[in-house]
Amino acid sequence: MSNIPETGRTQRVQIRLIVIQVLVFSLLLTLGGRLWYLQIRNGEEYTTKAAGNGVQQVVQPAVRGSILDARGVPLADNETRLVVSASRTELLKMKDDGVGVLTRLAEVLDMKPEDVRDKVRLCDSKTPQPCWNGSPYQPIPVTDEATTQQALQIRERAEDFPGITAEPTAVRRYAAPGKAKTAQVLGYLSPVTDEEIQKALDGPSPYLRSDQVGRSGLERTYDKELRGKAGVTRYEVDNLGRVMGEAENDPAVPGSNLITSLDARVQAVAEYELAQAMKTVRQETDKITGRKYEADSGAVVVMESRTGRIVSMASQPDYDPNDWVGGISGKQYAKLTSKKSNYPLLNRAIQGQAPAGSVFKIVSASAAVRAGYPFDGRYDCSSSYSLGSQTFANFESKGHGPITLGDALKYSCNTVFYRLGHQEWSRDGGIKPRKDAKNWFYTTARDFGLGSETGIDLPNEVKGRIPDRDWKQNFWNANKDAWCKEGKKGGTYVQQIAYENCLEGNQLKAYDSINYSIGQGDVLVTPIQMATAYAAISNGGTLHAPTIGKAVVSPDGRTVQEIKPKAQGKLPIDAKTVKDLDKGLRAVVEPGGTAAWRFGGWPQDKIPMRAKTGTAQVYGKQTTSWFATYTDDYTIVMTISQGGTGSGASGPAVRKIYDALYGLDEQGNQDLKRALLPKPQTKLPKIQPDGSIHAPKIKPYDPRPVQPEGEQADPEFLVPQPAGQPGLTGSPATTGRRP
Repeated sequence: MSNIPETGRTQRVQIRLIVIQVLVFSLLLTLGGRLWYLQIRNGEEYTTKAAGNGVQQVVQPAVRGSILDARGVPLADNETRLVVSASRTELLKMKDDGVGVLTRLAEVLDMKPEDVRDKVRLCDSKTPQPCWNGSPYQPIPVTDEATTQQALQIRERAEDFPGITAEPTAVRRYAAPGKAKTAQVLGYLSPVTDEEIQKALDGPSPYLRSDQVGRSGLERTYDKELRGKAGVTRYEVDNLGRVMGEAENDPAVPGSNLITSLDARVQAVAEYELAQAMKTVRQETDKITGRKYEADSGAVVVMESRTGRIVSMASQPDYDPNDWVGGISGKQYAKLTSKKSNYPLLNRAIQGQAPAGSVFKIVSASAAVRAGYPFDGRYDCSSSYSLGSQTFANFESKGHGPITLGDALKYSCNTVFYRLGHQEWSRDGGIKPRKDAKNWFYTTARDFGLGSETGIDLPNEVKGRIPDRDWKQNFWNANKDAWCKEGKKGGTYVQQIAYENCLEGNQLKAYDSINYSIGQGDVLVTPIQMATAYAAISNGGTLHAPTIGKAVVSPDGRTVQEIKPKAQGKLPIDAKTVKDLDKGLRAVVEPGGTAAWRFGGWPQDKIPMRAKTGTAQVYGKQTTSWFATYTDDYTIVMTISQGGTGSGASGPAVRKIYDALYGLDEQGNQDLKRALLPKPQTKLPKIQPDGSIHAPKIKPYDPRPVQPEGEQADPEFLVPQPAGQPGLTGSPATTGRRP
């Protein structure tokens, strides 16, 4: 037992408790003081610093899917380039904010120092292009065209280039196989904008700041499938930008591949022949104006008649979509969007509008039959048709006497359709239409798909125009104030027209319907609309929504989502009338027809050909050339603005495209070994599990006629074959020459 008294022991415990209480109180006092110091005295400073801490993300862009033709030939894919990038975070840690490093880098890359500095500055509302619109925490590309020697200098002298990397990177490439640019159909890419990201703030954003987005063509229509999903690594960083640790990592998922119905070989032929036709016609003189034809733009569509799939689509003027890769310069952009260059970004196959001229007569002939006029009836093809003091002449003022509607197509007789159009206008009530007016000539055009979009899988298709009574009224409502303000009775010609429009511009006049009956006046159509209509006659009456996409295939080739042809209606005529139209259009290429001189020697017994020529008058311009044709397999429509007559300007080019498709020489002899596509392609190319594809190689199109057997072509005119596609294996080369 202890000898310590009980009272002493109690005092010791009390002292210890007091000491502990003092210590605890002191600790609480110290902690309270520290909290006061942090939250009150220096609270604002630490709040600001804490706000600077957070999570930043670095994006690894996904490899964009390829766009392939029907045989697997890449039209748009990716190639490995040496990309030199700068880390803005590292540069800002330097005393001079990296100016010295960027100056040395500019010297190695043969660039101006200010151009390099502009590349790595951040975009905002006041900073013009070029600038960086992505995250400041990821490498900023300075150039994607570095040479191997330049990359080696940067990597071997790492101490001179801190924060600079030179790495192989996948970059978009528009391959132009066989010199087929396919520009307006493929489209182009550009970086996502702040506005696009802002619009998506209310929901999950489909974009990251580093994304490249399809802006036109197939790149835009199938952007979601092609783009894939970018990889994102998230880092915890302090307010100075120093990395404190990795939060999470989402790997990139490559985009799917798009297989199209296009054939690169046929595309090369179509592009060449369209451009050559325009070049040739510019050497000819317009008999009306006495000056050379301008032939300022044009388009051609090659379509599978039975499905509506597009085999080729070309538009002039064109451009190189590779100009957009890595960022387009201000000079290039100005050229592509200027009036002087005639807006090459426009796809005139779906955006070019013009009066149809005589290729419209299939609509008028159908409308006449629907109105009760027999196709095989007799109609006067006089040299002219009079309406009061106005005279509407036939082409070259020739008459053919009483003929059928089939012969009216064969000879392209205007006066037959003038009379029919005028009679139907009168039957409907003239300028005071009856309540039960049928308006056959106008409703038939809409039933043929004119005046509305065809539904092709390309963006920004235009509708064209069918100027019926409703359109006249709406157009007058929109313009009457200007007409009434400008118009003056007895004034200048322009003032007098404005005066008349002010008073009665909403009325559908007799001369409106007369001009309309031959595709003139206020009618506007597009090449794709006319191709769809003519293809429907070829296949027996089915209107298809034209398609270019054929299948979306996963990167490993295992998942295939086919894009089936889509029928969207029937022609508004019975089977007999379809056959009658077909017979009349066949006569156009036979002796006496307006296109016969362009199809001399054509093997009609083996490959029946039908056609319609058109020469459309456009106010203030030279005539527009139209040529619409079809076989059982393909429909081809070509138009050249300010190019003269249909058969004269467009006819030779269309004939050469058919020759290339079927392997025909100038005498109509067929060699299937030389035929590019005698029948439409039905099978899909197979993509291997590693993403590769056995794509056939193609040669550039050779426009010369086939040399007789035993003779050799002059080497001076041979076009060198391009190198094989990187990373692809191919079967023996297939010729792209037209026989």
